[in-house]
Amino acid sequence: MQDLYKDRDDAGRKLAGSYRGPQNDVVVLGIPRGGVPVGYHLAAATGGGLDVVVVRKLPIPSNPEAGFGAVAPDGSIVLNDEMMMRIRLPQEEIEDIAAEVLREVNRRERVYRGERPFPELAGRDVVITDDGLATGYTMIAAIRMARSQRPASVSAAVPVSPSDTADRVRPLVDHFHCLQVSRGYPFAVAGFYRDFHDMSDEEVIAYLDNARSGVQN
Repeated sequence: MQDLYKDRDDAGRKLAGSYRGPQNDVVVLGIPRGGVPVGYHLAAATGGGLDVVVVRKLPIPSNPEAGFGAVAPDGSIVLNDEMMMRIRLPQEEIEDIAAEVLREVNRRERVYRGERPFPELAGRDVVITDDGLATGYTMIAAIRMARSQRPASVSAAVPVSPSDTADRVRPLVDHFHCLQVSRGYPFAVAGFYRDFHDMSDEEVIAYLDNARSGVQN
C-alpha cells in the first residue's frame, strides 16, 4: 500500500478540489479528530460552515482497537450486526460500554464546541467527512443523527475507504464522494498517509477557530 496523501491537509485539499455534491447553504461536519482538517478544506471550497460531529466507536472489550458499533452525541447507537453475532455481548454490557463512550463524546463536545450549540441542520446541505473510513459505523452513526434533523441533503465525503465500506455507506446518503476506494486487504487508513499523527484537541480547536475567523491554511 502506498501513501497517497502527505497529511490530512493535503487530503482535504484534494477532496475539496474534486467535490461536486450539493452546495446550497452547506454545513460541513468533521468527525474528530482527523476529519476536522479534511472538513476545513471542504468548508472553504463550498462556502459552508465547519463544525464537528463527535461520534465514537464502541470498543470490543477483548480488543479495544476494534469496534462493534458507534454512538452519536444524541445517544443513538449503530451496531455492527455481523460483529455482534461473533462476540455475543450481553445487552447489559453493551449498554454499559455505550454509556461510557457517550460520556467521552459529551466531554469532547464541550471541549470542541464550548457553549456553542450544535448547528441547525434543517433544510441545509450537510457534508460529513473524516480522514478515511474503516468499517464505516462512525460515519453511519453521524449520518443517522444528521438525517434526524431533516436536512435538505446529507453527503459523505472522504479521501479513502475500503470497497465494502463504501458499498455500506453509499446507499445511506444523497451523495457519496471518495477519492480512493480500495479493494486491497489488509486495509488501514493510516497506510494512505505519509503523516498520520494522533491529533490533539488543541489542533482540532485551532482548525475550528480558523474556519470561523476565515483564516486559510
